[in-house]
Amino acid sequence: MLIQAEIRSIDLRNASEAEYAALSDFANTLRAEILPDDPPVPLEERRRSWQSIPPVVEVPTWALWEGGRVVATASAEVLKLEENKHAMSFDVRVLPEFRRRGIARRLLAQVLETARRHQRRLLIANTSGRIPAGEAFMERLGAERGLETHTNQLELAHLDRELVRRWQEEARARALGYRLELVEGPYPEADYPAIADLVNVMNTAPRDRLEVEDFTMTPELLRHQERSAFASGGWRWSYFARDPGGRLAGYTEVYGHPNRPQVIHQGATGVRPEHRGAGLGRWLKAAMLERILQRQPHARFVRTGNADSNGPMLKINYELGFKPYISSVVWQVPADKVAGYLGEAAPG
Repeated sequence: MLIQAEIRSIDLRNASEAEYAALSDFANTLRAEILPDDPPVPLEERRRSWQSIPPVVEVPTWALWEGGRVVATASAEVLKLEENKHAMSFDVRVLPEFRRRGIARRLLAQVLETARRHQRRLLIANTSGRIPAGEAFMERLGAERGLETHTNQLELAHLDRELVRRWQEEARARALGYRLELVEGPYPEADYPAIADLVNVMNTAPRDRLEVEDFTMTPELLRHQERSAFASGGWRWSYFARDPGGRLAGYTEVYGHPNRPQVIHQGATGVRPEHRGAGLGRWLKAAMLERILQRQPHARFVRTGNADSNGPMLKINYELGFKPYISSVVWQVPADKVAGYLGEAAPG
């Protein structure tokens, strides 16, 4: 029976061509379940992405095979950082026709062993509202909803261009002495320390019930992230707001890939607390949308992820015309509770 099939470990950075091809086919099948209107991700793009995983991340991965086909996977993400040494993210995925056969349970045992080996007592996972089986699995584990979020989508054909123009004019009038700077691709070498410090403003974003600590961005981590993001052929634009003294006050970023020109992803948008109230967030978002309209003629949608509790950012996005597209939940569950679900005794 398939439930007795062998689970094999895979090194994502150094997998074989057959493993990469099978993993890519598996990932695209599940991707179509969540994003049925989007094209699949080409094998070469996925290979480059897996091969460029930053060295500060360990990603032990397991696959269950049926012949030459992967039918289920699990992975853990162990961050080798000073913060959040108590926590570990994980992912368990099973093809629709193989669900409810005990496969996820078997793969979860590999995740738990990894958590114990790295002394991680809290496990964190994401589920999509478009795959109800994932949510049901986390509920069976006894996991807690730590953060509820949505991918919100803007149809560019419906964007109010007059609003975009007005927001920029109003911000220039209110934020006297501030200016915006555009960076395409990698950041200027001299700016890495200041940008890393600015990115830490994202620690003010809602975390709701998630038991996680602030994350400290450093220039080294920023470089790792960039190398990984650009290795697969993607692009990124960043707008920065500088205050009258030249200090970085806020930023926004978007990214995309030539393989999917119709979709652009809005990444982080953040303004330092002491600079809020001058319309910088609206200015940054509006300037970026205007640039997308001018320079990305094939783009149809802009998508962004927001915590459902992030009222200020949701207000801006909804005014621009973003609408809920996909719901998701970030779950947390103690490793000991996972052990109980698997029928294992907690380590003595």
